[in-house]
Amino acid sequence: MNIHFIAIGGSAMHNLAIALSRKGENVTGSDDEIFEPSRTRLEKQGILPQSLGWNKNNIHSKIDAVILGMHAREDNPELLIAKELGLKIYSYPEYLYEQSKDKIRVVIGGSHGKTTITSMILHAVSKLKIDVDYMVGAQLEGYDCMVKLTDDAKIMILEGDEYLSSPIDRRPKFHLYKPNIALLSGIAWDHINVFPTYKNYIEQFDVFCQQIEPNGSLIYNTDDEEVKKLGEKFSSSTKAIPYSTPKYVNIENGTILTVNSTKYPLKIFGAHNLQNLIGAMHICQEIGISESDFLNSMSDFTGAGKRLQKVAESDTFVMFKDFAHSPSKLRATTKAVKEQFPDRHVIACMELHTFSSLNKNFLPLYENAMEKADKSIVYFNPEVVKHKKLDELSADFVQKCFGKGVHVSQKTNEILNFIHDNLSNKTVLLMMSSGNFDGINYEDLGEEIMLTQEKG
Repeated sequence: MNIHFIAIGGSAMHNLAIALSRKGENVTGSDDEIFEPSRTRLEKQGILPQSLGWNKNNIHSKIDAVILGMHAREDNPELLIAKELGLKIYSYPEYLYEQSKDKIRVVIGGSHGKTTITSMILHAVSKLKIDVDYMVGAQLEGYDCMVKLTDDAKIMILEGDEYLSSPIDRRPKFHLYKPNIALLSGIAWDHINVFPTYKNYIEQFDVFCQQIEPNGSLIYNTDDEEVKKLGEKFSSSTKAIPYSTPKYVNIENGTILTVNSTKYPLKIFGAHNLQNLIGAMHICQEIGISESDFLNSMSDFTGAGKRLQKVAESDTFVMFKDFAHSPSKLRATTKAVKEQFPDRHVIACMELHTFSSLNKNFLPLYENAMEKADKSIVYFNPEVVKHKKLDELSADFVQKCFGKGVHVSQKTNEILNFIHDNLSNKTVLLMMSSGNFDGINYEDLGEEIMLTQEKG
């Protein structure tokens, strides 16, 4: 098939393009900007556009499918020609469904934990040599592409993002996958630019549950009140499978998990991670993997990329980076780290970087979100606020929203000074952001701190 991508350079789009090219399809694409690592990865696959920009000549009657990325605008010249020619135009999630409509579709939904649960499932099926197709929302260690599509796999694992599908399709992505097996991990208001009220946001998860195929399964986390309500609501129309935080004990390098009187040593830690693990276990049971096989396969799982990912470690210092940016994620992550390292000095650094986190109406939800840390600081860049066309923020307002004891900074060097000023001989440093604090290299920072401590 001839498949053309409008806005091929996006993090999700370029992975789908690579997956389809590997499948044997003839893939072309265009974009007005392509950054790393998308550029190098597309070039390696031989599908990097020869030049940047939109070109009407890219669109012709022999194209079987046009896939439209969120980066493109509604008046994109290539999109307009595609419409004139009556070509089939798909959003990213629509085409994933098209590729998996004859497979068993497993869809992981929720405001948080999606990538970790998807990663856990992929880790298990890989170790147990079970062939599946997949789409995951982050670059995982050991995988060179976030999407895999084949004709042979009978199962498709999909991370179910609730963000919009395309510029001309305002439906959340996870409404389009029609799962045979669905999971809901938790619901905490996010994406305020798209879902202006908490009620409106919750409704999206209700619609997701409505899309479960007849005789399908819904696995749901009863520790989350909103998820529990949905699980109970849909228990009459689906095979409803509840789960909750299991019994566990923290050990120096991870956790001992107890399930049905059997103990399993794990390298991950924190109640939220353990919830995710049990959710993933139930999904694997639904696709034919036994409880013991799954849990034994997880003994060497260390986490998903940028999800409590260890950056540096010495006898006196441990550093993690985490994608946490919403209030619920900050609470879960700081709580997990302090619980795992109760005798250490925990420094938590968080960057306001997403549209929601920089919104004045959303910021009050962060109250006490980092209270488990011993020292905490929040960073935001006023230029990013302007770029997102949001109301101006003051450091005083942000500090008031986060609560007593939280420092606020608008300069990267102040973050670095804060970290160095608060180091002790037993420190855990937690860097939480969907960005990088405007230029902090986490690996270099970790090395620098360990060298400084070695020298005394």
